[in-house]
Formats: sequence, C-alpha cells, structure tokens
Amino acid sequence: MTVKMEKRKMGNLVTEGIPEIPLKVKERLEEYRNTKEAQFLDWLDREEGLLISTRSEDSAQIHAVRRPGAALQQLTFFAEPIVNAKVRPQSSGNQFIFSKDKGGDEAFQLYLFDIDQNSYQLLTDGESKSDYPLWSNQGNCLVYTTTADNGVDMNPVLCFPGEEKEDRILFKKEGYWYPLSWSKDDRFLAMIRYISIEDSQLYIYDLQEEKLIAAYPDQEQISCRHAIWSTRSNCLFYTCNVSSQFLQLYCWDWSTGERKALLPDLQWDIESLSLSRDGVSLAFTVNEEGYSSLYVMDTGDYSVSRVEDVPAGLISGLNWHPQNGQLAFSLNTATAPSDVFVWDVTTKELQQWTYSEMGDLSSDRLVAPRLINYPTFDEVNGKPRTISAFYFKPPVQRESYPVLVYIHGGPESQFRPFFSPVFQFYLQELGVAIIAPNVRGSSGYGKAFLALDNGYKREDSVHDIGKLIDWIEDQEELDHERIAVMGGSYGGYMVLASMAHFNHRLRCGIDIVGISNFITFLKNTKSYRRRLRRVEYGDERDPKMRQHLEKISPTTNAHKINKPIFIVQGQNDPRVPASEAEQMLDAIRNNGGEAWYLLAKDEGHGFKKKRNRDYFTQTVIMFLQRYLLEL
Repeated sequence: MTVKMEKRKMGNLVTEGIPEIPLKVKERLEEYRNTKEAQFLDWLDREEGLLISTRSEDSAQIHAVRRPGAALQQLTFFAEPIVNAKVRPQSSGNQFIFSKDKGGDEAFQLYLFDIDQNSYQLLTDGESKSDYPLWSNQGNCLVYTTTADNGVDMNPVLCFPGEEKEDRILFKKEGYWYPLSWSKDDRFLAMIRYISIEDSQLYIYDLQEEKLIAAYPDQEQISCRHAIWSTRSNCLFYTCNVSSQFLQLYCWDWSTGERKALLPDLQWDIESLSLSRDGVSLAFTVNEEGYSSLYVMDTGDYSVSRVEDVPAGLISGLNWHPQNGQLAFSLNTATAPSDVFVWDVTTKELQQWTYSEMGDLSSDRLVAPRLINYPTFDEVNGKPRTISAFYFKPPVQRESYPVLVYIHGGPESQFRPFFSPVFQFYLQELGVAIIAPNVRGSSGYGKAFLALDNGYKREDSVHDIGKLIDWIEDQEELDHERIAVMGGSYGGYMVLASMAHFNHRLRCGIDIVGISNFITFLKNTKSYRRRLRRVEYGDERDPKMRQHLEKISPTTNAHKINKPIFIVQGQNDPRVPASEAEQMLDAIRNNGGEAWYLLAKDEGHGFKKKRNRDYFTQTVIMFLQRYLLEL
C-alpha cells in the first residue's frame, strides 16, 4: 500500500508528512539557536590582524580582526556561505583569494578580493569546480585545480591575477590532483594525487622542467596527506603511512633523495603541519583518540615539545604569522564553540582573539562526553575487537535515558568531540543520551582499521551498530526500548541499513543526505567523485560486485522497515543526489511505512544556511518527541 503525503512549500523548503511545528518547540530551542563560532583563515601581514569566518545573518562570511578581542569588520556580504580565504603574499595584506559555490552545489569559483578597494573579481570560469587555491611565495601567481578540461579529472592550473597573462594548465592527467606547498624558489610544487583515503600519492612537480616526480613510485596503497617545503634547506616535510599504521612525519632531503621518519614511535595520525616563515619551528597537531594535541618541532635538531594549556578539543587552521613567531589556529571543544587563538613561540603564552556568542547558554551547564569502548563481533589477536564511542550523558535525573545513536559520515571520517548546541538541547531539554561510535572504517585508528569495511565487508560496520545496541541493553541507566539512529551522508546509509537490520530494536531513524542504493548513487554522483567512491564501495561495473551492492542497498531492504523515519535532503547535493532520498521515501511508503521528508532547494550536502538549519532542528526535535520519547 502506498501512503500519499501532501507537499507543502515554505520558501526554499519542501516538506511531506511533517506536522506544523508547535510554538513551544520553537520557544524551547530559542536559547540554543543563536550561538556562533569563529574559524581562523589567514594572517593579514600589512598590520596586526587576521581574517576569520563567522556567521553574519544567515551564512558564514569573511571578517577582519585587528587585535585580540576587537570588534569584527565584515568584508564579504553574500547570500552563500564563504569559509576560506588566503592572503596574497607581497600584497601588504590588502588582497586575498576566496571561494564560493551556489546553493551547496560545490562547484566552487575563486574570487580575488581587494580590501582597500572593497571590490572583488571572478578568476575562474564560473561553471567548473575549481578549488585548492595556493599562492606562490612571491604572490605573483596562484595555482588551483579544476574540472574545466573534462568535468571528471581535477588538474592544476596556474593563473596570474592582475597581470596580462593567460592561465597555464600545468598538466592533464587522470585523477584528483591538488597542490600543497611551493618550494622557497617557487620552482617546485608538492602535490597529492588523491585516489582514496588509503591511496594518496605524493608528487613533486618541476615547473621549469614540466615533469612530475613521484615520492613513492613503487608503492601502492599508502597515504600521503600533508607537505610543506622548508625555507632553510631542501627538505620537504610531509606525512605518510608507508611504514606505519598511522600518518607519520617525514623529511625528504631534495638534494640527496633521503627520506627520514622523524617521529617513528608515534601511534596516532599527524593531522596538520605549519612551518614558521624563518623555517625554525614546525608546528603540528596529532589526533589522539579524537582530540587534537599541539606540538612544535625545532627543525635544527628535530626536538619536539608539546604546547601545554591548550583546552582539550579540536584544532584546525594552523598558520604562523608571516613576520614573527605567532601561531594562530581555531579551537573547538565539546562545551565551547570554535574561536581563534594565538600562541607565541617566545613567551609560550596562549591568547584568545575572538569570543564567539553563546546565546543564553552557560558553559557550566554544557555536557562533555566520555570515551567508552565496547566489544564487537570479531577478534584481534585472539581478543574481542573493541569499538570506541563518545557517550554524552544527560544532566537531568531520570530512571533511564532514551538513546540517540549518532553515526558519522565519510565513511572514512571520525566522530570527534565538537561543540553542538543541538546536542546540548537533546541532552538537557529532552533528556536523551547520545552515543557517537567510530565503527570500523573510521579514520584515526590506523590503516588496517580503516580498510575493515571496504567492498564486500560493507555491512560489517552495520554489525558494529548491532553490538552497540547490545552494549546499551547492558547499561541500567539507558533505556534499550527507546533507541533512535541518526546520521548524514554515509552515516545516512548506516541509519537506513541499521533500520533494516535492527528494525525490531529501534524506535525510529533520521537519515540526512544518505545513500539509499549504491548502484544509483555511483551512477548519479558527480563524475569527478565517481572514481574515488568506487575504490571505497566497490565497482558496480563488475557483475559480482554489482549484485552484492544491490543486495545490501537500503532500497532493496526497505520492506524490513516499519518504524518511522525522517529523510532530509538538499536539492543541489553533488555527492549524494536528491534522487537517493526520493527513491527511499517511495520505497518506505510503498510498503506502508511512515516517513517524513524535508527538501531544501538552496542547499547541497547538508544545511549551511541558518534559517534552514533552524527549521530542520525544530523538526528533528518534534520527530524525536513523537517517536522516541512518547510511550
């Protein structure tokens, strides 16, 4: 039996099956909805100050901050969000490059902004995906990668903003290429050819000889991630897992060809690098069980010291000041939104530059998670394998707590403790516990763990969710009769698959931009992504793999789902097309199931505009109240 639902249109939102939002839901959420965060983008080198991204009205825009705690100066005023900016070297800090897409379609275009003139100009073709801009050290040219040639491959282009020179395509090769660092004389470019998270090859491009040099020409299935040229020697610092489960720090001496692991005993991934302009100090962060730790290495003797007094959280955007020993970065914790901090290498002091708005929230009320580990279905070295998860316990007193299992996307991502006002609402207003597992296939735990869900092993990660449900049943403080699952992108697939496998053990599910059928997903995802996704999920052109992918797809198993489900989608999503949501919605309703549906016409892979996020959050709250909390 097909259940028909009336469509309602509210501006750019289209809904089906969603009731009117009660006023009390909107009022209770008001306290949590006005938080902001600040992301560090780059230093302004003409005078003291830096560029940040923070929300203005409905979307994130670029602002200047001239000194710690100063008022923000808004520079861009677009309807679409802007999240990156790179200041042009040798421009006295008055020009920067930024990127912007349209409605979440991820067909990013690059623009040159002049602060003095308060003007900007388009640098790219206005249609193709163009990304990863990187200024040369002299600032006379910019390299970026684009799909302009054939719509499939991301190849590098050299452009000369403000000069009477035509853009120069460096090469046309198969694959997804992007630049990382210029050598100090601007002759060499360190580049990555990204095949998959498990296979990312490091290359050096010689602009003078016009040739590519592979760092590991005879190695397969290794991952190189970051690279930065020394300004004092011929060394290229980079990260790679060629001889380890984790991304280690290497120095490649360009004059001798020698490669040396600098921290061979490190048992976590190095996640970012930044070299001071004088080449003396190399800052890097390490992902230690989901939290970022900050270290600084002396490049003379390779001695390392940890930067203390940095709150436990997530560090991003590491970048040294162009003229002194100040290191800027963004810091996000589970109980505070992202803000910009600066650490001084001489004084060893950490200074906060921005103070993001918390609305009416008090930090002492907010809940931080604790790390748990639960046994899953298989063994490692004769012992049960364990899966790590972050457990947020509500601060309200209750005999037992309903549970929301939050599943990250990727699938090669990792849930890490971040600030979420919505999570805090679930915890404090709804009394719902949140458990966010890092099932097999998650990054951060070594390359062997990362590969455990590839190809034919896809559903092993779903079984990790089943074992988490077992763990929940053993906890007296958790209500195992009230469990919901929620996730986005690949996490959306995991929600749908979990609903099919464990329908009788779950109350409801929330699928956000999720894959519903691997065959149609691989057919309809943007062409420049298709090759990357086949490496992870399997090649549907192989008859045996195609049969397997069809068998495990949620649309094939929709008949097993009879619990309510909420499906959320952005119309312009280039990764998981809207057709994935629509066919799952039809499959559920054709089987007589109940499904709510929310489509945003001006969004892509997730909701970035505040007005859309607010409505989405209100709807999720109402959905959980009705299907998870009510008896």
